[in-house]
Order: sequence, then C-alpha cells, then structure tokens
Amino acid sequence: MGLKHVEWARKIQAIAQIGLEYATDPYDRQRYGELRTLAAEMMAEVSDVPQHQWQKLFENETGYATPRVDVRGAVFRDGQVLLSREADDGLWSLPGGWADVNDPPSVAVVRELREETGYEVRCTKLAAVLDRDLHYTEDRRPVHTYKLMFLCEITGEAGELDHDIAEARFFPADDLPPLSLHRTLPKQVGLMHRHFLNPDLPTEFD
Repeated sequence: MGLKHVEWARKIQAIAQIGLEYATDPYDRQRYGELRTLAAEMMAEVSDVPQHQWQKLFENETGYATPRVDVRGAVFRDGQVLLSREADDGLWSLPGGWADVNDPPSVAVVRELREETGYEVRCTKLAAVLDRDLHYTEDRRPVHTYKLMFLCEITGEAGELDHDIAEARFFPADDLPPLSLHRTLPKQVGLMHRHFLNPDLPTEFD
C-alpha cells in the first residue's frame, strides 16, 4: 500500500464525515460509520499509527470536510532568510503552522512567527497559495492541506520561542541548512526569495 491508498483513505473519510453530518436515516449513518472505520484501517496499514488512534482522530472531525490551512512566513534580510529549527526532528523550516479558528490568515502567520522566531512582524504580501499534494507527491499526509505563504518584515522583538522550537536563525538564501521537508521545500524558499526580490510578481497559486 502506498501514496494512492492514502488518497483513497482520505477520500473515504471525507465521504463518511460529510455523510454523518447530514444523514438522518439510522441505516445510512451506520454505513457512514463503517466507512470511517474502513478509512482508519487503511491509514493504519500505511503508517505507524494504530487504527484506534486514526479512529479517534476521524471521530473528532465533524462538519463538511475541507482542506486545512497551513500558513508560512518568509523574512529576508541582507540576502538571508529567517528559519526556525523544530525540536522534534532538529531540522529547519520557514516558520509557520496551522491557522487557528477565528484568526485571519495574516494574523495567524504573525502569531506563528512571533512564537517560532522571537520577532514581531507584519505581512507585506501573500506570495503563494499551494496545494500541498501537488508539491509533496512522495509524502502524502492524511489531511489535505493548502499552504498560504506570506512575505513578512520585522517590526520588533517579541520574546521567548515556542516550546517546540529549538532556535531561529538567518541563513543565506542560496545556502540553506537541512530542511524539515514535510514543512518546507527548498523550492518554496526560492519561490519566496523571488517574490522578495521582485515585489510586483503576481501571487502564485495552484
């Protein structure tokens, strides 16, 4: 089982979630529940996470199934890019993470940079809206994700880093450290650098 099975499991889970949101017939609801269990079984087969954890994760997802939103912020200074190092894998990425409910995207990315770099920033441009699946063809995740990538500029110091971030530093944009590839690809840093050098470039999107 491989990447295609992740897509199938994700689609089955979405159908089950939507069905459980709108179906009223008890037999239909039972069938959608069985589909959700099937999706959990499939995800357990292609991951190190046991089925009961997938089952719990899927049961917590309610409402109409839609992609999640990951926000990333790129700050450049003197030919260097600001990166944060994740404590879990020791690798670097453009600072960012999941957008929180009730936060506009620009507010979410400002918060993420404050927590992950120690800097206060402001957004200057939405440079790209990317479908993660189209850029991570060998690393499909159980959740379909859109990546919103902002250019930002530093406005001040913020304080301590978030607990899951080991450190934040500037690196030459053409000489990057080992990246946490499921968070940030080298080509995405390059994309953001192009937009920094050419602010009039149109927003890129999938």
